[in-house]
Amino acid sequence: MVRKLYDWVLHWAETPYGLPALFILSFAESSFFPIPPDVLLIALAVSIPTRAFRYALVCTAGSSIGGMGGYAIGLFGYDAIGKPIIDFYNGQAVMDKIKHLYDTNGFWGVLLAALTPIPYKVFTIASGFFQFNFGAFMLASLCGRALRFFAVGVMIYFFGPKIKEFIDKYFNVLAMVFAVLLVGGFVLIKVVLKH
Repeated sequence: MVRKLYDWVLHWAETPYGLPALFILSFAESSFFPIPPDVLLIALAVSIPTRAFRYALVCTAGSSIGGMGGYAIGLFGYDAIGKPIIDFYNGQAVMDKIKHLYDTNGFWGVLLAALTPIPYKVFTIASGFFQFNFGAFMLASLCGRALRFFAVGVMIYFFGPKIKEFIDKYFNVLAMVFAVLLVGGFVLIKVVLKH
């Protein structure tokens, strides 16, 4: 079933509705849809690399706005809607990790969770359920999602279709390395500014 959904998502890249489909997919994936928008983002960007940044922007906007929906599900409808979604993705342990990241690192923990391959829907629902500060949640979501999608856009813009297989194969590893480098960079800046 997941393969059929994956193929269905990819087919939108070959239609004139690719851009609206990218926005809707990014929106839906933030709270319930199982296929990440990166699949369609990569397909669209590879088809027209000069539009890679536009596609990344649409993906970021849809995902961030959809994140508000996930947050609302966690805040107002966890038992009826959120818990079944979390259970479907076996996300209870992930929710506990997100809570720990938030409790120990505040905004930076939320940003790290937004950047990593943690299913974004689990992150948004958990953020609402644990009542994270909404402003910090939105800022972290916007930064994390923009960094993730624009990183894909940059790679495709500069390297074209040949980078697609590399991204597909190593996406989770790339996301983790990028997150570690980003957070490490911020920690380094804080240490340097203290001295």
